[in-house]
Amino acid sequence: MSASASLAMTHLVPLAKELDEDKVTPGVLGFIVFAVMALAVWALMKSMNRHMGRVDFAESGDPGTEKAEAAAAEKRG
Repeated sequence: MSASASLAMTHLVPLAKELDEDKVTPGVLGFIVFAVMALAVWALMKSMNRHMGRVDFAESGDPGTEKAEAAAAEKRG
């Protein structure tokens, strides 16, 4: 090893010791899992939006209400 490489290593070793050896980071695998989950949520929301667009929210009249209106019309008429 040359003298300059040795000198560079002596300057880098203290930087490496400053890192906490017990610290755990997610890394690339964590990013990939997060990205897959985000894509899955996006796909589910897109599918839900498409299905909600197909739903007809027009409610039919309540049968009890229709009978009451018919009876009131007979009394008036």
